[in-house]
Amino acid sequence: MPPDSAVTAFRAALDRLREGDAAAAAVLCREALGVAPRDPDLLALLGASLVALREPSEALDSLHLAVEIAPGHPRAWEERGRALLQLRRVDEAVESLQKAVDLDPGSVATRRRLAQALVAQGKGEEADALLGREFDEGPAGRLLLQAASEQRAGRMRESEPLLRRVIEARPRDVNALRMLARVADEAERPAEAERLLRRVISLAPDFDDARLDLARVLKQRDKVEQAVESTSEVVTRSPRNPLAQYLHASMLALTRRYDESVAAYHESIRLRPDNPGAWIGLGHLLKTLGRQQEGIDAYREALKLRPEFGEVYWSLANLKTFRFTQEEIATMERCAADATLDEDALVHFRFALAKSREDEGRHEEAFSLYEEANSTQRMRVAFDPVDTQSQHERIRAVFTPDFLAARRATGRENEPVPIFIVGLPRSGSTLLEQILASHPLVEGTAELPDIARAISEITRRHPEQRYPQALARLSDAEIAGLGRDYLERTRRHRSGKPFFTDKMPNNFAAVGLIRLMLPQARIIDARRHPLDSCLGCYRQHFAQGQSFTYDLEELADFYLEYRRMMAHWSEVLPGQVLEIRYEDMVRDQEAQTRRLLEFCGLPWDERCLRFHETERAVRTASSEQVRLPLYDSALGRWRTYGEQLAPLIDILAPELQREGWEL
Repeated sequence: MPPDSAVTAFRAALDRLREGDAAAAAVLCREALGVAPRDPDLLALLGASLVALREPSEALDSLHLAVEIAPGHPRAWEERGRALLQLRRVDEAVESLQKAVDLDPGSVATRRRLAQALVAQGKGEEADALLGREFDEGPAGRLLLQAASEQRAGRMRESEPLLRRVIEARPRDVNALRMLARVADEAERPAEAERLLRRVISLAPDFDDARLDLARVLKQRDKVEQAVESTSEVVTRSPRNPLAQYLHASMLALTRRYDESVAAYHESIRLRPDNPGAWIGLGHLLKTLGRQQEGIDAYREALKLRPEFGEVYWSLANLKTFRFTQEEIATMERCAADATLDEDALVHFRFALAKSREDEGRHEEAFSLYEEANSTQRMRVAFDPVDTQSQHERIRAVFTPDFLAARRATGRENEPVPIFIVGLPRSGSTLLEQILASHPLVEGTAELPDIARAISEITRRHPEQRYPQALARLSDAEIAGLGRDYLERTRRHRSGKPFFTDKMPNNFAAVGLIRLMLPQARIIDARRHPLDSCLGCYRQHFAQGQSFTYDLEELADFYLEYRRMMAHWSEVLPGQVLEIRYEDMVRDQEAQTRRLLEFCGLPWDERCLRFHETERAVRTASSEQVRLPLYDSALGRWRTYGEQLAPLIDILAPELQREGWEL
C-alpha cells in the first residue's frame, strides 16, 4: 500500500472509531491490513476497535503483533492493557499499561487506566498516588511530550536537544533521563547510556524497565555478570513479567548458566506463550547445548505464532543436519518471492531455501538463491576491502623481526594458557576446538571478542596514532597488562582448567599482538581447501561480522589477504603458529590429533579421537556437525558449483597452484 493510502485508511478508521462506529473502524482496518499487514498503527487501531466491541481475545492477536513490530508504540501497549482487563488478566494488564505510561508519560488518560488496573489488582494506595501526581503542563512537560513523539517516530537524534533542556530544568526527571539513555545507546555511546540509566535507578529503584534497559547496555559493554544482576532484580520483584524473564534468560546463557537460562525461557513462555522471540531464543540455546530435537520443537512453536518468521527458517537450515518438510519448503518458496517482506526476512528465507535445494540435489537453483541472498545482504553491510588491505599493510609494517625481538614479553607462572584458533570461517576451526575441548585439561569456550577489545584499548590510550602504530608507545609492562586484562575478562568463560580455547577466526591479523600480550599462548591456523572454505562462507548467513563473505570477488581478495598475513607471521615468528589442514585431519585423524596436542603442550588422551561424544555448548554453525564422527562428504564440495564459482577461481588460481591445492 502506498504511504498516502495507508494514512488515508488509518484516518478514515480513526474517524469512525471516534464517531462511535467501532465495527466500521474494524472493517476499514482489516481491509487496509490486507495490503499492509505489518503496519503497527493500523494493527493498534484494529485492536482498539475490537476492544470497543468487547472482543478482547481477537484484539490481542493484532495488539501482540503491533508491540512486537513496534515495541515503542504506547497506544498499542495501552489497548493491549485494556483487552487484558476485559479478560480479567489483571496482572498482565498492569504490566502492559505501565509500559504505555513509561513510553508516553504525558498521557493523563493512560495513567488513569493504569490506576484503574491497580485498583483491580488490590493496590488502591498506588492508584491514589498515581492519580495524585498532576502532570506538569509547563515548558519542560511540553518538551518531554515532544521528545517522546520524536522517539516514537524513530527520530532519536532530534529528541536529544529537547531532552537535555528538560533535564536542565528538571534534573531528577527519570523519564527524561531514561529517554536520553536511549539516545546515547542508539548513537553507540554505551558508557553514557550506562551512566544515565544508573542515575535513573538511583532516583527510582523500582523502575523495572530502566533496569532492563541497563541490562542491555551492560551486555553491550561486556559486563554480563552485572547485566544478570540487573535482570535478576527485576524478575525477583516482578516474577510475572514475561519480558524480564525473557531478557534474564538470554543474559544467563551468556554466563554459561544454561540450566537456569532454559528455566527462565520456559517461565517467560509460560507467562506469555504467544511470544515467538522467546521460543526462538530457547531454540538457539537448546541447539547450542546439543538438544537438537527440543531446539527444533521450539523453533516450530515460533513458526506457529509467526509463519513468515524468516530467521527461524534459517535457524533450522543452519542446523546443517536438518531437513525441511515439503510444507515448510512451500512456505519458504512463497516468502522468498514476496517482495513486500523486509530485506532481513528475504535474506533469511533465500539462504534457508538454498540449503533445502542443496539437500534435494538442485544445485543450480540453490546457487541462484545464494546469489540473491548474498547480493541483498551485501548492500546492507559495511565492508571496505581497500581499507582492510591498508590495515593489514600497517600491521605488517609494524610487526617486524626487530620490533618483536625488542619487545619480548614474559608470562607469569601458573597463568592459564589460551589456545587461539584462527583462519577463515568454515575452515574446520570448530572441529579443532571440539577435539581440544575433549581433553580433560582444556576448556572449550567460544569465539571471544577480547583481542579486539585489547586493540581498541590501545587506540583509546593513543588516539593520535591508533593501532598498530600506537603499540610502539606502550611499555613492556603495559603490554603485559593487556594480557592480564584479557585473562581476567575471559575468566567468566572458564571453570579453572589450565588451558582454554579462543576460536575467533579474525584474530589471524593479531597473531603478533597475541604473542606479545600472552607469550604462553598457542596459535593454530585452521586451513581448508581455499575453494571449499570460501564456498562455505558464501553459503553461510553470519549473525554478525564477516561482512566480506557476501561477494565472491571480495571473498577471494580477503582470502588472499589472510594468506599474506599468515605468511608474514610465519616469516617473523617462525614455528610459532601450527597449520592444521581440515583435509589432513579427515584423512589421518590420529596423526593430526597427536600433532595438535603436542604443539599445545598437552599429553595424549584417547578422548580427543572421540570428540563427538563430548557434551558441551557449541555456538557456531558447525554445532551439530562436530557431534558426529569425522566424515569426508564435505571434501571437494566446491566442485559441485565449479562454473558458478568462476569469479572466485580466477582470482585464487595462482594461490591454488602455488600451494598445490587441487583444481
